[in-house]
Amino acid sequence: MTFLGSGTSHGVPMIGCRCAVCTSTDPRDQRLRPSILIELASGCALLVDTAPDLRAQALRFDVRRVDAVLFTHPHADHLLGLDETRRFSTLQGGVIPCYGDPETIAEVRRVFAYAFEPRQHGGGVPNLQLLSVTGPFTIGNTVVTPVPVMHGQLPIYGYRVGGFAYLTDCSAIPDQSWPLLDGVRVLAIDALRHAPHPTHFTVAQALDVVARLRPSRALLTHIAHDLGHAETSARLPPGVELAYDGLTVDIE
Repeated sequence: MTFLGSGTSHGVPMIGCRCAVCTSTDPRDQRLRPSILIELASGCALLVDTAPDLRAQALRFDVRRVDAVLFTHPHADHLLGLDETRRFSTLQGGVIPCYGDPETIAEVRRVFAYAFEPRQHGGGVPNLQLLSVTGPFTIGNTVVTPVPVMHGQLPIYGYRVGGFAYLTDCSAIPDQSWPLLDGVRVLAIDALRHAPHPTHFTVAQALDVVARLRPSRALLTHIAHDLGHAETSARLPPGVELAYDGLTVDIE
């Protein structure tokens, strides 16, 4: 699993900001919008969300194929790079299936209506298949489990693949979702900043989740410019670390 982007909707540095983190020379403080790539043993590559920075992410981290897209929710920082998948369709010569909850899939169809208009085909549009999912599904021989979480008042999906779970844009985990996370060994979880926020976990709240699930390794993501990498990392407990763009984690 590779973090293609570990930042917030604004990214870091933020436009027009001269704070210590936005002007930092530490490359781990430069955060593109949130997305990960999961590369399965079968060779399939699963892209979680299509951030507006997808083209830059693909070039920077040498992403050469995308076999499926998993959408967590349809906010701009997780969706608006979808048009860039047309390059992967061309390279692979086929359709790219896109999975998400029914509301997200409906919004993808609305926002990118041109991609599903027959008269547009052949004009350089993404070649996509939209698939609504409400429970576990299989890609190749790998089971992918949606994990319902709350993003403020909005129900969205995290995802679990084997011993790995990705919970971005998360402010609460419903009671019925905790069993879906039992036995997780590697956890990537939203930790926006220290100060409270209505739609995201703080660092302290994320650490409470880590303490309950007890993964072998926890990675904090969707990070605002409030958190400098080196300073924040030095204060985290063993087994917990800040993610950064380009961080790759091997998952058994």
